[in-house]
Amino acid sequence: MAAQIVRSWVGVTTAANATPYLEHLRSETVPHLRGLPGFVGMQILRRAIDESVEFRVQTTWHSMAAIHAFAGDDLEVAVVPAPAQAVLLRFDAHVVHYEVAELA
Repeated sequence: MAAQIVRSWVGVTTAANATPYLEHLRSETVPHLRGLPGFVGMQILRRAIDESVEFRVQTTWHSMAAIHAFAGDDLEVAVVPAPAQAVLLRFDAHVVHYEVAELA
């Protein structure tokens, strides 16, 4: 079996918009991703930074081909829908992909 791929991305929002952003992920992003072939799962990491909140979103996929079906031709460009952009202060324009070397 081929190694799984983790797609990692960071967005930052205000403390006031942290809960609305998380709700957007729960109600819109997660259901959408669950419907895509090759999607394995998602981790949403959160940490406070001064007056803002950073989210690291990591999605796991069976293959780069599955990511291509989700992200399009330029696999490195972040997919950030308008509702998410509306509550974020800033976000990575590009993602980073990691091959899962080992699961423990």
